[in-house]
Amino acid sequence: MSADLTTTWLGLKLAHPIMPGASPLVDDLDAVAALQEAGAPAIVMHSLFEEQIIREYEESERLMDAHSDTYIEARSYFPKRDLFPFGPEGYVEHVRRLRKELHIPLIASLNGASRGGWLDFGRALQDAGANALELNVYDLAADGTETSESIEDRVIQMVESLRRVVRIPFAVKLSPFYTSLVNFARQIETAGANGLVIFNRFYQPDIDVEALEVSPTLRLSDSSELPLRLRWLAILFPAVKIPIAVTGGVHDPVDAVKSVMCGASAVQIVSALLKNGPRRLGEIVKGFRAWLEDHDYKGVAQMKGSMSLLRCPDPKAVERSNYAHLLQTWRQGR
Repeated sequence: MSADLTTTWLGLKLAHPIMPGASPLVDDLDAVAALQEAGAPAIVMHSLFEEQIIREYEESERLMDAHSDTYIEARSYFPKRDLFPFGPEGYVEHVRRLRKELHIPLIASLNGASRGGWLDFGRALQDAGANALELNVYDLAADGTETSESIEDRVIQMVESLRRVVRIPFAVKLSPFYTSLVNFARQIETAGANGLVIFNRFYQPDIDVEALEVSPTLRLSDSSELPLRLRWLAILFPAVKIPIAVTGGVHDPVDAVKSVMCGASAVQIVSALLKNGPRRLGEIVKGFRAWLEDHDYKGVAQMKGSMSLLRCPDPKAVERSNYAHLLQTWRQGR
């Protein structure tokens, strides 16, 4: 009997949990068609940045916002318009274009770090045909005068603002660098988000020691990045009621199996597609199905959360015990 791979993500009924995450592939209609042909249950668009939207706003008026003074400096570093495939209006038009071409759900993405009028753009994406949104919260907390509480409060205000302007569901895409991630996730849920995506990847700069310059680098993920996501999936799954998606480090069927076992309702893949092309998605789905059937799982629903900390009363104690055990085992092995 064939395993039932269906899942629900942001209220959307999907044929299976493995979907392409946000990437440049979505800019190419042929690539999007190939992803759909390969079995993608939904398409996630790359982000439209807060700074792009604000640039458009400031052509006609000054944006009045609590953090508007930061944009004078930010604009001097932010890439020029012609480096982006679409401006804000072009992005909306691309949503309309994709919506006409696709028979699967389309998830648009907004990327920002502060509350403000740019979040109103979510309504334009909704009206253009997006079935759901991702709010990608990408911010480096480097201001020593700002408390962790104020950083989290700003994100909560962003979630509340977006909830007020859109009817469609949206997920918040987070980094792992929050002091109390479980508490923060619960606040995000209360503020109106319909899901969580863990985790976005901060691109780490390198140093060119000859030119004495910071050198931006892009390193695609590999499976070694998955354990961090698995740990927090397992912890968050019983702690919140909203569904969780994993992104970063999923490259083969077993990576997807682990993700669902730890509690993922959706599994986003990007680097594996950039390295191997859209066909890789179909290969991972095929292997995922085969693994379930070989191990007598009836479907995703039976598997989801089976390796989470749902039945563990004190995950902190388990983590510390395993930490001590691994260190001692390594020493004894030497």
